[in-house]
Amino acid sequence: MQVIINTDRNIEGNEALAAYVRSETELALSRFSDHVTRVEVHLSDEKSDKKGGKDGQRCVMEARLEGRQPLAATCRALTLEQAVNGAADKVSRLIESTIGRSGNQRGHRAGPHPYGLDEPEE
Repeated sequence: MQVIINTDRNIEGNEALAAYVRSETELALSRFSDHVTRVEVHLSDEKSDKKGGKDGQRCVMEARLEGRQPLAATCRALTLEQAVNGAADKVSRLIESTIGRSGNQRGHRAGPHPYGLDEPEE
């Protein structure tokens, strides 16, 4: 899984930040590594020009899955760390529900219903 990190002009994109973002992204999405080819992370400081304010840090995380449309999640928080963790959790849940849904559709009704609902009435 390739992790690409982009920052806006208000965030210093140093190696320590990149290592943190890669680590958290890979940890959150590790169970989907067979499905995810690339993750793009966009970090921005939306309140850098304004004094005060809450939730000025934003992370948009876009995961690209093999043979599917990209999935994206956004998280705004007080710190970049919180924003990255929140976006990683959200995109992880999106991937899980997307993969789970497609798995359920393919395997749906493969066998008899466990409660005997498929059996004809006598």
